[in-house]
Order: sequence, then structure tokens, then C-alpha cells
Amino acid sequence: MKTAEDIVKEKNREMVCISFDSTVRETLRLMTANKIGAILVKKEDKIVGIWTERDLLHNVVLPEFDPDTALIGDYMTTPIHTTAHDTPILKINEMFLGLFIRHILIEKNGDHIGLLSIGDVLRASLIEQDRQIKSLNKIASWEYYENWGWHRKKR
Repeated sequence: MKTAEDIVKEKNREMVCISFDSTVRETLRLMTANKIGAILVKKEDKIVGIWTERDLLHNVVLPEFDPDTALIGDYMTTPIHTTAHDTPILKINEMFLGLFIRHILIEKNGDHIGLLSIGDVLRASLIEQDRQIKSLNKIASWEYYENWGWHRKKR
């Protein structure tokens, strides 16, 4: 069964982070340049939160919100949920559903090795299911049943 680390490796993408004291506009520029919908927030080289497109949606309606002066650290989501690198894909799916979250930070030996979105894990789950179905079809073919001798004689 695939693990969190397997999905991170297949994703083959570096984590994108921004400083706690960056403005929302700077953050949006970095996210747009990297074509991502979520960014990790760092303070003193430690990941302290996450900010997503959904956070922007909620923040932009606030009367005091100005993307040019608002600091990302004031609007980020905390805590960010984490899981171990060897967590099976089924457990990760359960975490997304049970915790009502869309991103999970992956840890290995005390380091963060990647960020997985619900889309990353759904894609990996579907690919794994397809592989399993193809494997089972090789084992249990319908050919035997299709060629049973129940043929009617033509008159």
C-alpha cells in the first residue's frame, strides 16, 4: 500500500514557503508564480501555519483587510495538521475526511518532506485502485466462464 512519502516522491515538487511577516499581496504573487493554492508560512525557519485560497476568500470580506498591508502571519491557519511519512494512503484519506482539512504536512525523522493536498491523495488513491483492479483481472479472468459449453446447436 502506498504511503505519504510515496505520494510526495511521485508529486516531485518542492514545498513553497513564505515568511510570517510577508504581506498577503507578496504571498499571492508567490502562489501565482508557482501555480499553487496553498502556501506554508515560516517563522525563524520553522513552519508555523498555512495560508490557502480559501483563507483569501474568508479574509477579503473583512473590513480591515488590505492585501498590501495585511501580514500573512496574522491571517494564516494554525495549527497545520501533520502525519508521518509512512502513513498509509487509506489513513490519510480518513484524516482529510475526519478532520475536515485539505492539506497535510508530511514529516520524516523530525523534518518536513512535503505537503499533500486532498487532490494529491485522491489522485494517488485512484491510481492505486486502478492498479489493484488490473492485477485482480489478471488473476481471475472471465474467459473460462465465457467459453462454457452451453452452446445451442443450430437446427
